[in-house]
Amino acid sequence: MMDANNIVAQISQAYKSFDKREVLKDVNLQIEAGKILGLIGPSGAGKSTTIKCLLGMEKLDKGQTTVFQTKMPNRKVLARVGYMGQSDALYSDLTAKENLIFFGKLMGLNGDTLEQAIQENMALVNLTGALDQIVSTYSGGMKRRLSLATTLLSNPDLLVLDEPTVGIDPTLRVAVWKQLQHLAAKNKAIVVTTHAMDEAEKCDSVGLIIEGKLFAFGTPAELKQKFRAVSIEEVFLKSEVDSNDAF
Repeated sequence: MMDANNIVAQISQAYKSFDKREVLKDVNLQIEAGKILGLIGPSGAGKSTTIKCLLGMEKLDKGQTTVFQTKMPNRKVLARVGYMGQSDALYSDLTAKENLIFFGKLMGLNGDTLEQAIQENMALVNLTGALDQIVSTYSGGMKRRLSLATTLLSNPDLLVLDEPTVGIDPTLRVAVWKQLQHLAAKNKAIVVTTHAMDEAEKCDSVGLIIEGKLFAFGTPAELKQKFRAVSIEEVFLKSEVDSNDAF
């Protein structure tokens, strides 16, 4: 059961349409400090829209979102949030370090604090040797890893990551998830969308979004019990069949 005092962000009775197509339908979610919430579902189900609406990046047609007890959007609150979208927001004509310095200063970091954050996070994503490399020469996976390092620079209280490990090799995925779990242990709140069912197994709670609705929610163990499944992947497959009957 959730502790109301531990809730960092929530989206309530959320509805959103694009070009008359309903993308979110009465979505309700709460994000707790010290927990990792995983959002899974088919492509186009509404996962990315959910987190963009949560942060006020997209305006809801109906409903409300709050982050740190503040109604969104709110620019001051966003200073405590680390967001990583599916598209890499990097300057391709700059080096990785120049990107990190630029974004770090926007986050209010300077001097030794910024330098230490750059070194720690580039080591995490195994890119220390490519700090002075122009980003346009990076592979897609390297750009993804640099985006993650950039997001983590300011040590935000709420991390919202949209498919952060796409294009990252298995060894680094393990390292990234260890870091996310380490951050959660430091009472950070984390939201991750993923298509990797093994990653969903590592989350404290999982929200399954299908056709814009929160079809199921619970811990991985609770969902496996509910769907009589041995894995989250099996939960996912069974839910798609069940949803075809329900919708």
